[in-house]
Amino acid sequence: MNKIELLAPAGNLEKLKIAVMYGADAVFIGGKQFSLRARANNFELVDIIEGVKFAKKYHAKVYVTMNIVPHDSDIINFKEYVTALEKAKVKGVIVSSLAFAEKIKKFAPKLELHLSTQMSIINSDAVKQFSEFGFSRVVLGRELNFEQIKIIKDKTNTELEVFIHGGMCASFSGRCMLSNHMTNRDANRGGCAHSCRWDFELYKNRKLVSNNMFNMGSKDLTGILVIPQLIDMGVSSLKIEGRMKSVYYIATVVRAYRMLIDDYYKNGYINNYDFYMDEILKSETRKSSTGYLKHEVTINEQYFNPGVTVFSNHFVGYVLDYNIFTKVATIEQRNYFEVGDELEFFGPKLKNSKFIVRKILNNDNEEVTKANHAQQIITFKVPFRLRKHDMVRKI
Repeated sequence: MNKIELLAPAGNLEKLKIAVMYGADAVFIGGKQFSLRARANNFELVDIIEGVKFAKKYHAKVYVTMNIVPHDSDIINFKEYVTALEKAKVKGVIVSSLAFAEKIKKFAPKLELHLSTQMSIINSDAVKQFSEFGFSRVVLGRELNFEQIKIIKDKTNTELEVFIHGGMCASFSGRCMLSNHMTNRDANRGGCAHSCRWDFELYKNRKLVSNNMFNMGSKDLTGILVIPQLIDMGVSSLKIEGRMKSVYYIATVVRAYRMLIDDYYKNGYINNYDFYMDEILKSETRKSSTGYLKHEVTINEQYFNPGVTVFSNHFVGYVLDYNIFTKVATIEQRNYFEVGDELEFFGPKLKNSKFIVRKILNNDNEEVTKANHAQQIITFKVPFRLRKHDMVRKI
């Protein structure tokens, strides 16, 4: 049995590298054209080339999203773009337009075709139909539970990709017009403003009928509890959503799922779900649920109360260097912390390790009591081994 793929988001080159180093088997990215996350930094072609080369060192793959619902004005330099992706050795492209797929087969036949979740595929007949068209993988709609996913898997031979973590759309598979209506930004062309998460008041006949603000968003998805079932049924890829998320979020979430998946393959069961859930929660600020994965959604999966937030550990630093002889760590500050704070370090090869800061030196080798300047370079002694790209959070 092939080991399941852990697929992570990357909104820029730094995030791609972090995702791969922290355990992703593959990453999905967006270029400057044809992507549904127009507000992400996204990748210039030169970044895509570098990202593919970097991923290859870790035996990881790169997929490029081209999943907008295109107007004629969007289809510019299409042939040049996809042939460049093929030349860069991108593994595959994620599309929702059959016209795009047909052109890609013609101009860049080495690129795998993956069908976007925007197509709302929730039955086996649809999977078979798109497989016959040339798609090697189908990204299933989020509106399926794992029993329904198993039925589709049992009836098809196509690779199936399933969302296991991240934001959930209040609409059906992203087919939403709220952003168009509220902000004149087209969500289906990359401009989603997350209007469903705004705070609203309820009026009837111009009279306020509720004292409570509400929103229409869904709780985020956390699929930790169903990973064993998805592995056992033969799903090909587990997808984490979040190209707009921070490097800290990507590192934390990817690392947690990587450890959980490896734990299951090694032991045949999950030793400690609570540990993995606690790790995930260290990166979250919104409440989460299993979404559709375990059952049909109820009111409990909705996020009506805008005042409810989840405490997350603060990302405070990024390790740039560590001297194994002097035990001095060089840290790029990402959020405020000070002498006396308890910090937790973690990394691709570092288990969670706690340490209380006793002394901080700034870049001029002057002793300071706090790190309060964005991205300032600081140093202090840490008694255990660190490596470049390890992360630091305040607990």
